Amino acid sequence: MKILKISFYALFVLGLTACVTNPITGRSSIQIANNSEIATAAASEYKTTLSSSKVITGTADANRVKNVGARIKNAAYTYYKSIGREADLANYSWEFNLIQDAQLNAWCMPGGKVAFYTGIMPVCKDDNGVAVVMGHEVSHALAGHGNERISQAMIAQYGGSILSGSMSNSQWAGVFEKVYPVGAQVGLLAYGRKQESEADKMGLILMSIAGYDPRSSTSFWQRMQASSSGSKTPEFLSTHPNPENRIADLNAEMPKALEYYKKAGGKL
Repeated sequence: MKILKISFYALFVLGLTACVTNPITGRSSIQIANNSEIATAAASEYKTTLSSSKVITGTADANRVKNVGARIKNAAYTYYKSIGREADLANYSWEFNLIQDAQLNAWCMPGGKVAFYTGIMPVCKDDNGVAVVMGHEVSHALAGHGNERISQAMIAQYGGSILSGSMSNSQWAGVFEKVYPVGAQVGLLAYGRKQESEADKMGLILMSIAGYDPRSSTSFWQRMQASSSGSKTPEFLSTHPNPENRIADLNAEMPKALEYYKKAGGKL
């Protein structure tokens, strides 16, 4: 019981001192881990992933991933600069690559390392579809969802030690290994439903600022759901919201997204 009380106290104090507010959704989360350390680990894992995979270059799909990625990245900078928070993005080192793999998946590691699998490209169908996925995955990184999950694990296991500053290197390593298992791809961290929903909302705004039609998001998720009608749910959907709820939530955000899309020169 004593340990439990310490953990609750740690959570309360850390909630006051390490609460991060998402500038697009307004959602607050506790993020106490070192972003630089997370980004370094992610970059290392990304390099390992690329070296052990077949990276596709020079094709229409490969170029589409890079071009859409660049526009989504620029949209993020545009938005963050408009609210005086461009410094939040100073440590991002963006990369966008297409990997030969039949999985219907894509991910963005902390720090901006993005990978799309060839299996998801037919479901994306066009630039708008890629923008839906790109905006969603980039939003996981921008929102600090990796840091949030690591922080949750740190508080649950070492709440009191965090406050006293007495966590050992081995304890820190244990937390990182728990969240990012050895040999697993950092980008495939399982996010919670609230984080997935937040990435949907952020992604919708980012793709709109980048000049992609946000209305294409609903048709993309319908295609994705149809592609999972078999016996195995794609990894990309494993922790995601119910398709009907997701589309309803996206439609609720659509008026705001369309305002950004119109400002970007999009036709309504």
